[in-house]
Amino acid sequence: MNLLPIRAHRPRTPARFLLASLAGVLLLGVSGCAGSGEERPSVVVTTNILGDITRNVVGDEAEVTVLMQADADPHSFGISAPQAASLEQADLVVYNGLGLEENVLRHVRAAQEAGVSTLAVGEAVDPITYTAGESADEPDPHFWTDPERVRKAVGLIADEVTAHVRGVDTSAVRRNASAYEAQVTELTAWMRARFDEIPPGRRQLVTNHHVFGYLAQRFRFHIVGAVIPSGTTLASPSASDLKSLADAVRTAGVKAIFADSSQPARLAQVIERESGIDVDVVPLFSESLTAKGKGAATYLEMMRANTTSIATGLGTA
Repeated sequence: MNLLPIRAHRPRTPARFLLASLAGVLLLGVSGCAGSGEERPSVVVTTNILGDITRNVVGDEAEVTVLMQADADPHSFGISAPQAASLEQADLVVYNGLGLEENVLRHVRAAQEAGVSTLAVGEAVDPITYTAGESADEPDPHFWTDPERVRKAVGLIADEVTAHVRGVDTSAVRRNASAYEAQVTELTAWMRARFDEIPPGRRQLVTNHHVFGYLAQRFRFHIVGAVIPSGTTLASPSASDLKSLADAVRTAGVKAIFADSSQPARLAQVIERESGIDVDVVPLFSESLTAKGKGAATYLEMMRANTTSIATGLGTA
């Protein structure tokens, strides 16, 4: 007669303990996931060009967050409050420096003051100064137009990642860096071969602003001038600037002007209206990567596209 009550109570007690145990396991699982997410090492990069280079070095060893969106202007892009906070929570901040990220540098300085390790890549790759225009004698931040300086930057980033980003596999980072350095070295050789096809008298560059000084130095081009006689897109040309440029273009017999891919048509209209000269305006990817499939989604793709455009625009025949 006691069997029925015993049978009725047997499933309840184990079920209660089973549910409690299951809840505990679930809580531990959630807590463990949150903890592992917080513990994942973090590298924050300001510009998307440096972001692509850094991702090739870091690989899967850490989370790499890039602040600058595709097709943005490094001189004027801004960041949100959560992005600013991510700088101060990073293991390492990689930024261009030399005044490039004009709206973000104060947040980088705040991260430095909070004790975060930072790397100003442009300052460590033998920077040059502008030689003309409003920015004359100021440091030129556009070092990535010289792939040899980028190759040096790869080693510097690898050094900082292995030194300051906790928990990374040093050997893996070094292997990644070595493999990417080899690709950049190959890029340099390919660019030199393409540019060598341009007759020396045609190796003359006019751009929308001063952005290709490093490329000119590496591959022996002459900078005739810039529509905006400054190292930043935040400046604007005056009527006298455009007249001086037009005179220089006529004297040099320049065949093409190279403009940022976001505004070639507008630039051509301004030049023709204000200066009375008729030249081809060739779009280049100068300061930002594009979205995937838009022509310059990686640093290597951007440099190959620009090299082809310059060689074609200046005439390789």
